[in-house]
Amino acid sequence: MNIDRAVLAFAGTVILVSLALGNFVHANWFFLTAFVGLNLLQSAFTGFCPLAIILRKLGLRSGAAFG
Repeated sequence: MNIDRAVLAFAGTVILVSLALGNFVHANWFFLTAFVGLNLLQSAFTGFCPLAIILRKLGLRSGAAFG
């Protein structure tokens, strides 16, 4: 798995978990969904993703987006 796929898998998982928590626990969990969405949007334009930096340091190989 490369960094690009790991970032997308992590973001998708966090979004789904936060949606479930927002629906069943407390509505404030929807702020986490918004945060992840905004982070994905800004990384699409800037190419900067904090998770990609962490994954690179953990040894995952670079992909096309976060090289």
